[in-house]
Amino acid sequence: MSKKMKLHNFNSGPSILPPSVLEKAAAAILDFEGSGLSILEIGHRTALFQQVMDEAVQSVKSLMQIGDDYEVLFLHGGATTQFMQVPMNLLDTHETAAYCDNGIWGNKAIKEAAHFGNVQVVTDSTGNKHTRIDKDFEVDPAAKYLHFTTNNTVEGTQWHNLPNTSVPLVADMSSDIFYAPRNFNQFSLIYAGAQKNMGAAGVNMVVVKKEILGKISRKIPTIMDYQKHIAAGSLMNTPPVFAIYVSLLTLRWIMEEGGLSEMQLRNTAKSNLLYQTIDSLPVFEARVAKEDRSLMNAVFFLKDQSLEESFLSLCKQEGMIGVKGYRTVGGVRVSMYNAMPLSSVETFCELMKHFASKHG
Repeated sequence: MSKKMKLHNFNSGPSILPPSVLEKAAAAILDFEGSGLSILEIGHRTALFQQVMDEAVQSVKSLMQIGDDYEVLFLHGGATTQFMQVPMNLLDTHETAAYCDNGIWGNKAIKEAAHFGNVQVVTDSTGNKHTRIDKDFEVDPAAKYLHFTTNNTVEGTQWHNLPNTSVPLVADMSSDIFYAPRNFNQFSLIYAGAQKNMGAAGVNMVVVKKEILGKISRKIPTIMDYQKHIAAGSLMNTPPVFAIYVSLLTLRWIMEEGGLSEMQLRNTAKSNLLYQTIDSLPVFEARVAKEDRSLMNAVFFLKDQSLEESFLSLCKQEGMIGVKGYRTVGGVRVSMYNAMPLSSVETFCELMKHFASKHG
């Protein structure tokens, strides 16, 4: 096989962006909208940047089909900050919130929430090594909210249907935001780090239903208070201007390409091809239950672990970037976010077949 293949970016995050987004972002670094200033230089309280913020907010609302009962914020800190900011704003010390432990990030969120109130872990997939999502659980109707991670980047599982509960839903959608249409109106709060499927690292999007805020007795530090950020239009302090602009460019690209329905068609085609290839080659095995397999992050293994290093080395030689599994899981991880073209997955599948023919 050729040693001069183009690079195929399967990184789990920061991850692949559409070429047109990179081109427009690069141009804006030199001259933003003909202003003579770089996007890195413009004031965040200028009309130039307010247009960016306004369009980004409206683009999110349009893609999610949500109304004015929701607010969209673009904040610092990534999803990890939200592990504490969510309970800080929603959970009083004497109250209980329900959490799903379906992997590393859900577990981290549980630990942070425990600093602010009581945590009920309603489902925990540790026993099956996070290869299956248990949907058969009950949530106390008195719980303030149910928190879950919609796509588990490290373990390669994904919620394809919402949990069945009457309590408000809070979701970490960092790695599958805008991958397909959802009924976003069923959520009370959504957060997502942009760097996996929505833009560049440095900004976190929060979409919150206003009616759930302002119901706790705790005093919240100003910079952590959602209501204060809403009042300031995400401009309480200097926001991550460039990262927000790249998110806007990515949101535009999604809409120009056909919206969330088109993203779903593409993502389904890519993941179907990869999983069919894995299942057809005895050299490889996917341990995640088929009904819970992620469309964004396929995690699989070499049945003969001694072959893993050889396979990863071949991937590197052939320009397959970022396919080594997470350090605590091992194996192979192929991330197929919205911007990943089908052609890259096809090329990776051909490499798998080539490897299997030599080692099968």
